Amino acid sequence: MKKIFADLHLHLNLKEPIATSRIINKTATLGYHLIAVPLPPETQADETAKLQRICREAKIDFAPRIDIKAKRPDDLMQQLRRFRRRFEVVCVVCESKEVARQAAKDRRVDLLNFPSLDARRRFFDRAEAELASNSLAALEIDMKPLLVLEGPARARLLSSLRRETAIAREFHVPIVVSSGATSEMLLRKPRDNAALASLFDLDDWSLAAVSENPKAIVERNRQKLSPNFVAPGIRVIREGNDC
Repeated sequence: MKKIFADLHLHLNLKEPIATSRIINKTATLGYHLIAVPLPPETQADETAKLQRICREAKIDFAPRIDIKAKRPDDLMQQLRRFRRRFEVVCVVCESKEVARQAAKDRRVDLLNFPSLDARRRFFDRAEAELASNSLAALEIDMKPLLVLEGPARARLLSSLRRETAIAREFHVPIVVSSGATSEMLLRKPRDNAALASLFDLDDWSLAAVSENPKAIVERNRQKLSPNFVAPGIRVIREGNDC
């Protein structure tokens, strides 16, 4: 069966349509079939429509994404209530332990992203993983820092990633490898990203992290956002007087 490769974290500046089109076409050329782009909550419908049109022309599937940055758990809950049904991918950028814990146990969260390069502020530990294993949240790892960092900073990040992936595997938390790319220079083929993931011991999970896992998140949410969705496993097939 042909693999569907996805990059769920592609940064685009919608105010630069030429650069946006070039990056999207590059991802298609590299072999991706699906991309997700973080959009500000105030993004206008016409801007999203332009992005969708560029993706259609490039023959690549597009999923709107939101990155939620919350200072407190109650702020996170409020944003999830407000935005969950507007986006096909919901990521929580975990910058505090309290927010990370709340995000890990909330079934409305798709991705947990830990951007800090400081190991003490990367909160994906065993307690976090246990919470995530009982919800639907996956651990997202961006490749951009590994490509731009050098020397001791890169070594320290790799050490953190090895620890986090080992914990995720122990608790069966899905892992998603994304580019986090802001330019064409930071894009890599999906199998190249999977190979780079061997640096933090992802090994036999690496291909799923760039294909099955991100694809499953988008498919699950598209089903939930469908007007025919009732509950997990229950959909309206027909409606009307003859039912």
